[in-house]
Amino acid sequence: MPNHPKQATKSPAPQRRDSTAARGNTSRREGGARQTSPQRGGAPVPETQPTGPKIIELPESISLRELATRINVSPIDVIRELMQNGVMATINQQLDFDTAAIVASTFGWEARPITPVVEPVPVAETATTTAESSPPSAQAAPTLRQRLLAQERDELLIPRPPVVTVMGHVDHGKTSLLDAIRKTNVAEQEAGGITQHIGAYMVEHNGRKITFIDTPGHEAFTAMRARGAQVTDIAVLVVAADDGVMPQTKEALAHARAAQVPVIVAINKIDKPTANPERVKKELAELGLIPDEWGGNTLFIPVSAKQRIGIEDLLEGILLVAESVDTIKANPNRPAVGTILESELRKREGPVATVLIQNGTLRVGDAFVAGVVSGRVRAMFDHRGQRVKQATPSMPVSVIGLSDVAEPGDIFEVVEDEREARERAAQNLARRQQAAQTRRSISLEQFFAMAKANQTKKLLLIVKAATQGSLQPLVEQLNKLNETVNTSSETPVKLEIIMQGTGDVSESDVDLALASKAVILGFEVSVDPVARRKAENDHVDVRLYDVIYKLLEDVEKAMKGLLAPKTVERVVGTAEVRQTFKIAKVGIVAGVRVTSGVATRNATARVVRKGQVVHTGPVASMKRLTEDVKEVRQGFECGIALEGFGEYQIGDVIEFVVQEEQAA
Repeated sequence: MPNHPKQATKSPAPQRRDSTAARGNTSRREGGARQTSPQRGGAPVPETQPTGPKIIELPESISLRELATRINVSPIDVIRELMQNGVMATINQQLDFDTAAIVASTFGWEARPITPVVEPVPVAETATTTAESSPPSAQAAPTLRQRLLAQERDELLIPRPPVVTVMGHVDHGKTSLLDAIRKTNVAEQEAGGITQHIGAYMVEHNGRKITFIDTPGHEAFTAMRARGAQVTDIAVLVVAADDGVMPQTKEALAHARAAQVPVIVAINKIDKPTANPERVKKELAELGLIPDEWGGNTLFIPVSAKQRIGIEDLLEGILLVAESVDTIKANPNRPAVGTILESELRKREGPVATVLIQNGTLRVGDAFVAGVVSGRVRAMFDHRGQRVKQATPSMPVSVIGLSDVAEPGDIFEVVEDEREARERAAQNLARRQQAAQTRRSISLEQFFAMAKANQTKKLLLIVKAATQGSLQPLVEQLNKLNETVNTSSETPVKLEIIMQGTGDVSESDVDLALASKAVILGFEVSVDPVARRKAENDHVDVRLYDVIYKLLEDVEKAMKGLLAPKTVERVVGTAEVRQTFKIAKVGIVAGVRVTSGVATRNATARVVRKGQVVHTGPVASMKRLTEDVKEVRQGFECGIALEGFGEYQIGDVIEFVVQEEQAA
């Protein structure tokens, strides 16, 4: 699957430094980086471009059928184009102007509003509301960046610095690489002058700027996207040459692909004696990242953060890829719109937010709204900690003047005055509270209902297994369902595994499922407590199995529409073992204190020791003082005996689990 969006013809890229390795890589990458394919999900691009786009006037809202009629294409073509870009729409569904304009542009039309628009469409809460409150069938896929570009006339847009996020497995050198880039760029005049807490900074290479975001790991990267924000233009995937592809490497790649951003691979630690870059290329090629030197379209750049080798090549590679991405543009001559990267409460300054400006120019004195927070810019500081009066597109700044601490991922937008800012913040709060009641993911049952209504034909899965040995055959069997189900079903659907890995279901997995509308399948694994709470709050469908055929059966039934009501596991209470007793004719009894919820005798008890489940079984007896009881609430103590278990240890946690059936 291509990693680079379609590119227009560009002027020759600046030459690399005059070294043997650089010269060899330059000639190779100038071909590889520029022979990019259309963006994933985009429509085919004709070889010959028309002399100019046709003009069409559209209302603020238009049905899909009417849009197809106006642009002289089949409604099926419009539905297919929207589905390829992640938008699930029916023939009679209403599309807003921005979405309709993007579709029209794909078929060679330039859309303009019927009535003049005095002010641009507010975006401060649009993206967040879309992600939080829209039903799956009406999920709007355009990102904030796409929406901003759709609002601007082409002649007003100019190139802006690309925004880059560095991702990868732990200990593969992400932080060291960022430090090397920072030191290379500020080697003499600014060494040590960078303010680290801002979480983003700009570097300059051959007279062109690049913005690096160094705070989001892939979890935060996707959590932001789940809220409707997408700040990254390019992802740099760091892989250690002596270690190869690891679980978090695959996870990071899955997050980058879900965000549909180009990926550059930085093969780090090439100075080590055990380095094997060819192994890294082979392993990533198996995951679909084909090196440009092998005829693919992904740049693989060998670097050593420790020895500062290849840093210049990496910076030039980023600029080469940026040239191929048509969306790295902005209109600086309009009120600013951006995204909150970080936010904190400081003792002297009060609430302070790091804002990445994505369109327009932010100036001191501007009134703004950021989600449920409003304010006026009292002061701004750049990544060096120097006070500035204005911030242009792709520039990260610390902003002082917020009414409260903002949420990372919230959209920051300049408005007319503080009164409007307060009103918009109040409206956003009301929408967010309402959306919290009905958000947000998709379940296997919902999937088939949507497929029957021709609103989707793709089931996205995240698969986790206890070991690699069980993961591989499971994935193979799931992929086979694409053939077996579609040959016998009247509603052909496609199953796609967007991420696979070993270990328990984590918060990162839930974030990815939330952002991508995927279902999580776990085989012989559990869900960590933080991920479980997040999945419950955001209604992410997490299904755990111990028998492989049952897992395959449920997925097949979902694809065929035969899924029965599912049984959901819910932890109703937890207790901590404080001491143990040996009682005649009973055995070992645990003296516990209920730490959360309710300990109930009718539940299944699960003994967890240092994060590992050591026993699962029914409760034999539960006593408080000398009386048998059916349940004990939080804060109280009791004695518990479990059937078939007596090896308690002080500090063990007993989880009380009940099975609940949810109707399809």
